[in-house]
Amino acid sequence: MSTAANSQTTSGLASLDDVLQHITTSTNPVTLNHYLKSFAPREVRDVILASTLSSGQDPLSVLDPQRNTLGFLFILSARLHSASAPTPSISIIETFCNQFDPVQARCAPERVTLLAKGIVRVSESSNTMKYALAPLQSLVTRYPPHLSYLTTLHAIFVKTCVATSHFTTALPVLAVPITSVDTTLSDLHYNDNLVYHYSGGMALGALKRWREAEEFFEICVSAPAQVPAAIQLEAYKKLVLVQLIQYGKTSAAPKYTHPALSRILKSTQYNGLLKMYPARVDALRAYVTKEQEVFAQDRNLGLINQAIDRAPVWLIKKLTATYLTLGLADIGREVGIESEEEVRAIILSMIDAQEINGTISADNTVTFADVVPRFSKEELDRILVQAQEHHRALLDVERAVNTSKEYLTKVTKNKDDGGWGIEEDVFPSSMGSDVNWAEA
Repeated sequence: MSTAANSQTTSGLASLDDVLQHITTSTNPVTLNHYLKSFAPREVRDVILASTLSSGQDPLSVLDPQRNTLGFLFILSARLHSASAPTPSISIIETFCNQFDPVQARCAPERVTLLAKGIVRVSESSNTMKYALAPLQSLVTRYPPHLSYLTTLHAIFVKTCVATSHFTTALPVLAVPITSVDTTLSDLHYNDNLVYHYSGGMALGALKRWREAEEFFEICVSAPAQVPAAIQLEAYKKLVLVQLIQYGKTSAAPKYTHPALSRILKSTQYNGLLKMYPARVDALRAYVTKEQEVFAQDRNLGLINQAIDRAPVWLIKKLTATYLTLGLADIGREVGIESEEEVRAIILSMIDAQEINGTISADNTVTFADVVPRFSKEELDRILVQAQEHHRALLDVERAVNTSKEYLTKVTKNKDDGGWGIEEDVFPSSMGSDVNWAEA
C-alpha cells in the first residue's frame, strides 16, 4: 500500500508525505479542506489517504487530533473504508472522537458522515458493534453546536443503539427535541430524519416509554413527502400498536400525513386487529396466530403481545363506565379470564397506577368510583420546568425563522402577491419511494 501510493508521485500525483506537509502547515481550515478534496482524482484520493508515509510511519501517529482535526478526519475516514489498509485501533478512533475540534470538522460534514459509517462498518465486520457506541456518542454530542441540530450522526448513532440493544445509551440524545436543520452543518438527506425518528421510537418502545415512542413514530409517519417511504409504513404499524398499549385505541394521524399511508394500513392484517381491539384475550390470540407469519415478518409480535396483555385493562375500564359494583367472577367472564386471583391482581395494579379508582371488598365485590387526578409537588415542578424549556426552544425557533433569508423572501413574495397562504414549495420534497431502511 505504502509503495503503491507513494510511487504515484512520479506520475504527477501528490504523495501522502505531500498531503501531511499541507496538513501540518496549513492555518486555514477552509483552504485545507479544499486541498484535501482536490489534491488527486477521486478514484485514487482515498487510496493515497489510507496509505502510510514513505518512511513506513503511520500518519495518525504524527498528527494531533485536536490541532490537526481536518487532516486526521480525512485520513481516518479513508482508512476505515479501505479494504487493504490496516484498520485503526479502537483507541485511535475513540481518541479522535473525544478530542477533535468541532469547528474544523464542520468544514467537511461529508467526511464526518463517512467517519461515522466507517466506524459502524469496521465494528460490524469484526462482530463487535457495541464498540462503535462510545465513539459515535462522542461524535453526535460534540459535532453539532447543540443536540437540537439534526445531523446524519443522529440516525447512525441511534440505529446502532437499536441494533446492539443498548437502548438506554440513546436516551440523552433522544431527550433533546430536534428544532434546527442546517444542511451546511451536515450532509442530510430526507431519509436521515425518518431513520432517526423510527430508530428512536424503537429504542423508546423497547424501554416501554410509550408516550415518547409514540411521538417519535408519529414524526416519522407524518414527515411531508410526495410519495411515502417504506419506513414510514413500518413506523405507522408500530405507532398504532403503541397507541393500543397506551390508550386501548388508536388516534387519528396528523392531517398532514400522506393519505396513502392510511389506505395501505387499512389493507393489511393490522386493520383487522385494530377493529377488534380491545377484545377477549383468547379471541385476540386466535387472530394473531392466524396472521402470525405477517406479524413475525414485520418483527412486531413483541408489541402485539404486549397489546394483548393490556387488553383486559381496557375492557375493565369500559366496565367502570357502566357499572358501580361488579364481582371478580363477573369481571373475569367479561374479559375472558377464569382465575379470580388473576383478575384481582390486574385490578389492584390498575388502582396502583391510578388507571381506575376502586376498592375490592371481602366478598370479592369491586366498587368503582371516578378517578381523581393527583399530582405531587415534584411532578408539578417538573412539568413547569419542561414547559419553560419548550417555551424557550420555540422562541429560539421563531427567531431563527424570522431571520431566515428564505422565509423573508417567501413572505415578501406572498405579500406582494396579495396572499398569505402556505405554498407547497416551502416544504422539502421526498427522496422518492425507493427509500430502504437497510441502506440508510
